[in-house]
This record gives sequence, C-alpha cells and structure tokens, in this order.
Amino acid sequence: MPLFDLPLAQLRGYTSAVTTPDDFQAFWDATIDEARTFPLNATFEPVENYLTVIDTFDVTFAGYGGAPIKGWLHLPANRPAGSRLPVVVQYIGYSGGRGLVNQDTKWAQAGYAHFIMDTRGQGYGGTLGETADPHPSAGEVAHAGLMTRGAGSREDYYYRRVYVDAFRAVEAAQSHPEVDSSRVVIAGVSQGGGIVVAVAGLVAGRLDGVIAALPDVPFLQDFPRAIDITPRGPYPEIAAFLGRHRDRYEHMLSVLNYFDGVNLARSATAPALYSAAQMDDICPPSTVFASFNAYGSGTADASGTGAAKDIEVYRFNNHEGGQEYHWIKQLQFLRKLAG
Repeated sequence: MPLFDLPLAQLRGYTSAVTTPDDFQAFWDATIDEARTFPLNATFEPVENYLTVIDTFDVTFAGYGGAPIKGWLHLPANRPAGSRLPVVVQYIGYSGGRGLVNQDTKWAQAGYAHFIMDTRGQGYGGTLGETADPHPSAGEVAHAGLMTRGAGSREDYYYRRVYVDAFRAVEAAQSHPEVDSSRVVIAGVSQGGGIVVAVAGLVAGRLDGVIAALPDVPFLQDFPRAIDITPRGPYPEIAAFLGRHRDRYEHMLSVLNYFDGVNLARSATAPALYSAAQMDDICPPSTVFASFNAYGSGTADASGTGAAKDIEVYRFNNHEGGQEYHWIKQLQFLRKLAG
C-alpha cells in the first residue's frame, strides 16, 4: 500500500471541516443523564482462567437503556492485599467482542487492573462477543452493517448506545473495591480507539478519574473525509448506503456529527497518546490527525494550551499500526504520568 493520504507535514496541520452542532453538549448531557437513571448494577463473578498469575472476573453492568453489558476484569494475582490498582479500561475493534476468558490479559501482566468491555451487537468477527444489542433498531442478531444502524436519527444511531456503554464501563471499573477510581486509563485500537476518543470527551466535566487516553489508529473520526477517501471497510458501509439513498447525504452527516470523534475530542482534558499509520487504508491518517489536532482544543486556556497530547506515526504500516512497538510507547507514556 503506497502513501495515499496527505504528506506528514500537511497531516500535522490538517483541520477537519466537521463543525460542532449548537446543541451538541445539551444532547450528550441529556443522554448521559438518562443513562444514569438506570442503576449501574455492576457485578464481578470470579471465573477460572487457567492462568496462575492473573485473577479474572466475569463482569456485567448496565449500559444504555439499562441493557446488560458484559466484560472481563483481570487483576494481577500477586497484588498486595488491600491495595487499589490503577485500571486500564479497554475497548475493542470493529466486529470483535471481549474474547475468551484468558485471550488478552496484557495490561494485568503490566500490573494494572484490566477491564475489557464487550461491544453490544458485535463479536461476529475477530474476538468472540456475548452482548446483544436489544434496541428496536437492531434486534439481537450480531452482524455487519453497524455503521448505518439506526442512522435515521441521532437518538437511534448505534454508536449513541455504544458510547454510553463505554462511559458506564468506566463507572463500572471504578466501582470495584480493588480499583483506584482516581487512576483510570482508557485504551483501544481502531473502533476501540474511536471509543476512547469519545469517552475522553464525554467524561470531561461529567466523571472524574480518567487520567490518560490511548487511542490507536482510531476509527469514527472525521466522517466526511473518511467516507470520501477510505477504500477499505467499515467506512464504505456508509458510502454504499448513500449510493442507494442518494438524497440522504446531508441528513446522514447531520446525524454523524453528534458521534464524530473530532467533535468529542475537542472537550477532552486527559493527557493522550495517539498513534497513526501512514499506509492505513481503513482509518486514513488524515482522519486520525483531524482528531489529534482537535483533541483538547475546546479546553484551551488563555495561553492557548489544551490537553497534553502526543502522537506516534508508523510510516510503513497499514491498519495494524505500531502493535508491540507501540505498547512499549504506551507503558513509557503512563510511567511518565505517574512521575
């Protein structure tokens, strides 16, 4: 795959044309307030994971509309009694779910509590999922085509439910007695990275304790550009839909505006480490930089300084991004935050 997007020098200054709706904050205030009318009801059931160094709990908590959302909580088995650990809340890439009980424990291996959120209506590809999307616009069958599910209105759009689930996942992780609720890190790759950006924006002013955001090659950023230039799914799901519904482009964009990571990133305050891959034809680097460049911009003080942020760029990689190399960068980034 060649370098098909903007040159790096232009990426560093690229600004999305996405604008924030006038009632953006009011919409999300009302959405989060409504979600919190349902008791969180977070439960943590110990389960056998066949590992000697990790303890695992099967998690259930109430997400959007009070629907039950599954997850895993992994804890280092050698943790001191009575200790409270910083927690990494991880979100999963498109089509995947939380996976099997011992499939991903790397953050617990590094000494963190590791909370993995299942993604409603997914788990049909990649890692296994166990959470239905019972909303009337979806039914309970996990299948492709999520990008346009419920897209007739901002109230019914699929990612409204997912973002609320992700917000409540932070609250669920904070509720565990062995988690330090004041030290929450949010992390994810691709769709998971896009959810990280959304949660970073949504928690600002609404929920304390998130100290870092780690969005890798994030999806769900700069929808207008992504729809126009991305050759490989899932963004082309939207283009295919609009190819049949030729009169719905403006309406579709007006709905997506409420879920575009660029708009959500502006409100974020937590320090962030992004990653982008210059050969990425699933989440093009310009869409990632659109989010990165907007991140924290709505929180800038009089000096013009917003949230602390950095980005690692992997020139010769496609959507796989930095992988194991980038995890070391993340560990170093979090160590610096801890002083």
